[in-house]
Amino acid sequence: MRYIVTGGAGFIGSNLTATLARDHEVVIIDNLATGHQENIEHLLGHPRVTFVEGSITDLDLLAETFPGADGVFHQAAIPSVPRSVKDPLASNEANVTGTLDVLVAAKDCGVPAVVAASSSSVYGDTPALPKHEGMVPNPLSPYAVTKLADECYGKVFSDLYGIRTVSLRYFNVFGPRQDPKSEYAAVIPKFITRLLAGEPPVIYGDGEQTRDFTFVADVVQANIRAMESDARGVFNIAGGRRISLNQLASILMEITGTRCDPIYEAPRAGDIRDSLADISRARKAFGYDPQYSVEEGLFQAVAWFRERV
Repeated sequence: MRYIVTGGAGFIGSNLTATLARDHEVVIIDNLATGHQENIEHLLGHPRVTFVEGSITDLDLLAETFPGADGVFHQAAIPSVPRSVKDPLASNEANVTGTLDVLVAAKDCGVPAVVAASSSSVYGDTPALPKHEGMVPNPLSPYAVTKLADECYGKVFSDLYGIRTVSLRYFNVFGPRQDPKSEYAAVIPKFITRLLAGEPPVIYGDGEQTRDFTFVADVVQANIRAMESDARGVFNIAGGRRISLNQLASILMEITGTRCDPIYEAPRAGDIRDSLADISRARKAFGYDPQYSVEEGLFQAVAWFRERV
């Protein structure tokens, strides 16, 4: 098969590309705004991998690249709630306009399927747990709004133009190649790098907020299974278990061999309190089956970061 991976130099996209390249031809499209070329350096000499540096908002570039593709894995985005709160226009341009451009290019170029990254943030802070796809969305940040808009565009393009679209609502993905340096980095790489440096983790709020963390290899599995199936629509992708940030810090202290009291700061705007996914719909539709516990994933993540600190 010939697949396009937008955002293929990013955290999830680079892991997905590496797995796809074992058996398929892969074209990476990335403008390196939030992705990093070092994530794909080991793939650039691969005979089945092509890297195109450019933006998903460049419709002409997509029109040149998409013909002959068997599917698009759409991972490109500005993936940050705090960043979207600070700059909602940039998030909208990348996440909504960019997704619309991808769908238009897929339609015009005859690409049969688009599997796109969505987010658990679309659920907002509704108290019911676990979150299931039939719940009414309640986005609390511009980022969450962009992902909900992307899902709506996906459904419309599926209904109107016959493209098979799948939106995967990721729950707190972590693992190797996740960027800890950004001001808007996710909690796990920030915790790991601070602990490896002998510094206490910083927790926004009381630390009792819970998350359903998902190891990146399970997200890769979900994308490929969804593409190879006949599934359409929205699906939760998660580990199916929640832990608090205080528990997370404790586990990481044990793995890294560091002991220190976390620093607690004021909660951040747009953050949700609790998160837990019902993943039964993805299990039934395309056999999604998470293979990694949080602890197993954290061991791998710490090992990867330890080599780079």
